[in-house]
Amino acid sequence: MSDPYVSRETVHEETVAGFGTVRVVPLDAKGDAELIHGWVSEERASFWGMNDLTKDQVADVYVHLDSLDTHHAFLLVKDGVPAALLQTYDPEADRVGECYPVEPGDIGIHLLLAPAPADGARAGWTARLTMAITGYVFRTLGRRRIVVDPDVRNDKAIARFVKQGFMAGPAVVLPEIDLPEVHLPEKRAQLAFLTREVAFPG
Repeated sequence: MSDPYVSRETVHEETVAGFGTVRVVPLDAKGDAELIHGWVSEERASFWGMNDLTKDQVADVYVHLDSLDTHHAFLLVKDGVPAALLQTYDPEADRVGECYPVEPGDIGIHLLLAPAPADGARAGWTARLTMAITGYVFRTLGRRRIVVDPDVRNDKAIARFVKQGFMAGPAVVLPEIDLPEVHLPEKRAQLAFLTREVAFPG
């Protein structure tokens, strides 16, 4: 099968044994809008907060994100097939930075998995994608610690992060952001952290 993303810049590539090759490529805000809109519109993505947006509104969100130096969006592409949406951000430039003591080398991530296949067979999927993400964040970018902030009600996401070695931090309230470019309602979040030493021991 041909890879429709083959011409797109690869910022990181990881071959995961028994899984395949995962590439991290920049999101095309408009070109990928239909794909991402399909993902964020599903009920399972309700905690992503974009269920009610149109395709054009989704594109606008990522056009705005692309204009920032502190926030970035990527596709994780597994063997030519989109596997997840990854967003990275500088915690000091994000509302989460108001809720915990940010340390040098911290980076925040948001992760939205692609829909599961029709047969639901995807054992170990998150763990293997996390290997590619940690390779990108810790080895390519040289960061020291990842912070995540899933909604406190999102038990599945919290459990997945803990299973991947993240240490649960405090539950916090992320303040509302109401700007002309973006509106984010107040959010109760469970912080969790993964250090480079835990991800790559020894």
